[in-house]
Amino acid sequence: MTTDKPRILTGDTPTGKLHLGHYVGSVENRLALQDQYDCYFIIANKHAFTTRADKPDDIRQSVIDIATDYLAAGIDPAKSTMFIQSEVPAIDELTFFFSMLIPFNRVMRNPTLAQEIKDKDLGDKYPFGFPLYAVGQCADILAFRPQLVPVGEDQLPHLELTREVARRFDQLYCGVDPHLEDKDYVKAGGLFPIIEPKLGRVKRLVGLGAPGADGNLLKMSKSLNNAIFLSDDADTVQKKVMGMYTDPKRIHKTDPGETDPAKNPLWAFHETFNTDTAWVDEHRDLYKNGKVGDVAVKRKLVDVLNALIEPIRTRRKEFEQRPDEVIEVLRAGTARANAVAEETLALAKKAMKQDYFPRELKIR
Repeated sequence: MTTDKPRILTGDTPTGKLHLGHYVGSVENRLALQDQYDCYFIIANKHAFTTRADKPDDIRQSVIDIATDYLAAGIDPAKSTMFIQSEVPAIDELTFFFSMLIPFNRVMRNPTLAQEIKDKDLGDKYPFGFPLYAVGQCADILAFRPQLVPVGEDQLPHLELTREVARRFDQLYCGVDPHLEDKDYVKAGGLFPIIEPKLGRVKRLVGLGAPGADGNLLKMSKSLNNAIFLSDDADTVQKKVMGMYTDPKRIHKTDPGETDPAKNPLWAFHETFNTDTAWVDEHRDLYKNGKVGDVAVKRKLVDVLNALIEPIRTRRKEFEQRPDEVIEVLRAGTARANAVAEETLALAKKAMKQDYFPRELKIR
């Protein structure tokens, strides 16, 4: 699949099926950009081993689940390439080379990494591979030399690390002047573009539950059991929405924060998914003044979310009946991904003067 379109790389770590946070954070962007860009979507199964090395069966199933979710959401394998990280060995080789360009303390200053350690209560018991995966993400991206990386807001620190690696490589091995602007690195002979992020329309979708200890709503997450999945049936969506957290004392407050999307998931979801903005504005005011209750507003949200999810879950059921088709999409995509990554690795080795012998890699 040869194209002159600018390239995109993004993806997901397989920790379960995709939820609405993934959808508005990145998947929506992927669907909108398929026609304009050469899209590569990585299922980063090796990164899942950083915290789930004892659950290889779950990781394997999650790879299939995510690929199925991609197809159900509308990712078109005729336009976009989805592939499995562990089947692209060039990524591992680049990870090793890149790890020599980043001080260890710089990796550990990555705020996303620090937050994950806290959220997952890892303490100092995490494996060496956990901080290494931050370097691996740089290789995931740069192996495909993309111009754009659609991500959620929490991934921006990883992208900044990737930008630093690209600059360092291009300066050290390609002779690029460090005083150049990022946009000029490739024109000046750099191998790796200094990638740009593209955020979704919602930077961080909150979950269904109550605020955390700091008073802030928690991010939607499978591990926190506060997510609505793209594969949830209509009854499950209704049950989850009707059980969504709202402040039971809201009508006795003078603080309008009870309708602030940053403090109330019910309104965060309406502002994100309800396209009837007139209804949202009217009912937010009624809600704030105690003239409409949680139940009515939640029922409306159930209708909104089920209208969004219904075509996705319908297509998903169809793909679940054809699992071999999902595997073949991954096989073909992984073969294309290897062709690009192998080319990048060969160019990187040439720049590093470590290009001793040619090689060819094929997916059978």
